[in-house]
Amino acid sequence: MKSSISSKGLVLTYAEKCKNILVSNWKAHLNTIQADGEGSKGNIHSSKVSYFFRRGKPYLWVPEKDIHNVNFLIDERSSLAVPNPYPGLLANVLTSIKKLPTRVALAGDLFPLEDKKVQSFEEKVRETILSEQKAISQSSYSVSSILSTSSSNCMSRCEHLQDVLNGTEPYVVYKFNIRSCTYIDTNGVDHDLEMDEMVASKPDQISPYSAKLIDGINQSHSRRRALMLFCFVYLNVNAKDALMLSMDRKGFEIMTKVPSQTTTKDGFAEYQWREYRFTFKEEAHDIETFCRLLVEMEEEALKKVASYSGLE
Repeated sequence: MKSSISSKGLVLTYAEKCKNILVSNWKAHLNTIQADGEGSKGNIHSSKVSYFFRRGKPYLWVPEKDIHNVNFLIDERSSLAVPNPYPGLLANVLTSIKKLPTRVALAGDLFPLEDKKVQSFEEKVRETILSEQKAISQSSYSVSSILSTSSSNCMSRCEHLQDVLNGTEPYVVYKFNIRSCTYIDTNGVDHDLEMDEMVASKPDQISPYSAKLIDGINQSHSRRRALMLFCFVYLNVNAKDALMLSMDRKGFEIMTKVPSQTTTKDGFAEYQWREYRFTFKEEAHDIETFCRLLVEMEEEALKKVASYSGLE
């Protein structure tokens, strides 16, 4: 059987990682410079806002009562911080080990949309919601079984966007024109990107569904056992636990609980969480392909274990 794992260890570029984070999330921290009638004061006002990423730009829904709308009148400069959405169990583990999420920092300028453009923009959002809902409803069993396992409080991106459009709180819609982009890794290291590279990169088609897929995998004991099996079969690593950390068209990364070099006072091994990456032999351009490749890996790993045991 041809291996489902690539030996090349291919990963995305930082620009592609940024695009995937921006497409997979819908919440961001907006920062504007506080101002008065005499001009900018230099103090920063920050609040969480909803956004929709379209054609390389974030579009923000800012509540009318938010002071951002006043600050913008004096100084349109702003920044946007967007973390990689880590749902449920994964967020709890990362918090416990004090590991920061990968995130994107954008600097740019705010421009309010005219009323007629707001209506057109919201129609595009509705079209996207319908498209994502259709993809989910028509998905195969391998996809729907993972999505249905996710926790009830882990909503899909289209559900969040629908809530924004159905909300009663008045808001102003802004287009955020990006001037600079920085990818920040889990160690807090900044990676500044050239804007032409950012513009040229494309987000993965699986990104809008990634948070719910990740949570569905992590909520399933059998899927987590499969991740542990991957570590044993492909990396010769004995894992006590494993969680899906991220996914993209080229593969996925997991958080794995493995023995450390230290022991407790009672002589028992201590454990630490480490990250490992697995890369597919072919790219997963949609959620169907991603789940198929994951299932193929599971089947291949089981066959390898059976052959080791002489059961095949």
